[in-house]
Amino acid sequence: MTAAQGPERDLGALAQGEHPVFEQLARMTIETLPNSGLDERTYHLVRLAALIAMDAAPASYLANLSVAKAAGLTAEDAKAVCVAIAPIVGSARVVDAAGSVLRALGFAEIVTELETA
Repeated sequence: MTAAQGPERDLGALAQGEHPVFEQLARMTIETLPNSGLDERTYHLVRLAALIAMDAAPASYLANLSVAKAAGLTAEDAKAVCVAIAPIVGSARVVDAAGSVLRALGFAEIVTELETA
């Protein structure tokens, strides 16, 4: 094995979700809802606002919004968050995030349909 094969293998495993980083992220996230003191809906709205504010990667939207959608967060809720934070984070960031939000919610819906089929 060459020196380059190790990182390539590790990156491939990470892309496939086969890496300890995902396990660590899951462990870090498990207790945040009860520890936040927020109701579940508000919790997911706040997390969405944070994702938009930090210009998160599409995969981050997918990971968070699939759970939020299962908890009842709708596209209308996501739109309301975008409108509320646009004056603070800027229109370019909100427009970019809106596409990621819609793709993540749509993908979460497809996954849910496949799981129930």
